[in-house]
Amino acid sequence: MLHVAVVGSGPSGVYSAQSLVQQSQEPGVRVDVLDRLPCPYGLVRYGVAPDHEKIKSLQNNLRAVLEDDRVRFLGGVQVGPGGVPVARLRELYHAVVYCVGAATDRHLSVPGEDLPGSWSATEFVSWYSAHPDSVTDGFVLGARSAVVIGVGNVAVDVTRMLARGAAELSPTDMPQAALTALAESKVTEISMVGRRGPSQARFTTKELRELGTLPDTDVVVDPEELALDPAYLDPSDLPAAQRRNVEVLRGWAAAPPQGRPRRIRLRFFLRPVELLPDAGTSLLDRNRELGGGRVGAVRFERTVPDGQGGVTGTGRYEEIEAQLVLRSVGYRGVPLEGLPFDADRGTVPNVAGRILRDGAISPGEYVAGWIKRGPTGVIGTNRPCAKETVTSLLEDAAGLVQRDVPEDPLAALRAEGVRPVEWAGWQEIERAEAELGASFGRGVVKLPDWESLLAAARTAAS
Repeated sequence: MLHVAVVGSGPSGVYSAQSLVQQSQEPGVRVDVLDRLPCPYGLVRYGVAPDHEKIKSLQNNLRAVLEDDRVRFLGGVQVGPGGVPVARLRELYHAVVYCVGAATDRHLSVPGEDLPGSWSATEFVSWYSAHPDSVTDGFVLGARSAVVIGVGNVAVDVTRMLARGAAELSPTDMPQAALTALAESKVTEISMVGRRGPSQARFTTKELRELGTLPDTDVVVDPEELALDPAYLDPSDLPAAQRRNVEVLRGWAAAPPQGRPRRIRLRFFLRPVELLPDAGTSLLDRNRELGGGRVGAVRFERTVPDGQGGVTGTGRYEEIEAQLVLRSVGYRGVPLEGLPFDADRGTVPNVAGRILRDGAISPGEYVAGWIKRGPTGVIGTNRPCAKETVTSLLEDAAGLVQRDVPEDPLAALRAEGVRPVEWAGWQEIERAEAELGASFGRGVVKLPDWESLLAAARTAAS
């Protein structure tokens, strides 16, 4: 019997468990899927926008894996400092697959980035997705204008959520406090800004088009700004996905605004160089009542293509008013104590998923997902990535099972004081969220904090 621990219950972790039970000879494997949170599904639960119900329904596929008799979900288990050390996990299982994602976001590294009102998109997403680590709820308070820096799908998501109305958000599983705050938001002007051109934007056409379906929002694009991109003027050599993006942007650039209550401006060839406090420039005198040195504008430098796929600055600057700034410029993996780490790439060094220590393969230690390859691809990209790692693991299995491990690693963990949230506890959390939603006259509403999640889970043992 091969005992495997998978650390992380997001798509890469669950796909790793799925590959293990599908590729191994029944009943030759037992998989424990460990997660720091008491809830499974990772970014499918806490990263996919609440109004993307079709993508969120992927949870049903992940659920089927976690309900397999050979798979066991163990939530609320910290691996690393303050929890189960990596070395101890290695003693309890024949193999460990780390699927811990890219847990932090990249910074702009410009003056003023830490001003109140300046956040990462990750923090904003965690808040409206009810991540239990999210402790801030003042994102939109006092703000009338917002700037989203970045032109990927996450940037499109947060822009769309800022422009959604209460009627559109109420059917989602968004926590009640976030729903109330966004419903009362006074943000009417949202600028989504990229340092390069429209042909190099990373959003998908499907996500981009959604901005044009918001009932109370105009989408504004400056045709002269788009024309700075040579590929925009002649998109014939672009890949099909980029050509479709260009077509959507052309349509918006040609259409006059309809005078709707909100406006989204898509801006290109602007590089952020500084975040300015609200009292720092005459442009923002009318915002001084917000006080506290809050962000009041973003200063951008106009860029132009450098002919080599990048951009260069022009020395011309523009300020865009904003009392809320969300940066969405990428994710980055963080070190896990006890594992090697490539600081330049933000990944764990590996070959086909096998972890390398000092350049040599470390038997029984594996990675999958973003911590293996970097924060690239979509949710489905994790499936072949996990399969490659599991193939490596199963090729090594004959040697791995020679090592003695406890017959039931969970019993050993419990003896050491670990009290995991098992599947029955997660089902109680689901039940509590359904009841909470019913109390608000809504569907399922997520529990927003550790205390309520753990209290719900504990009812499974009572």
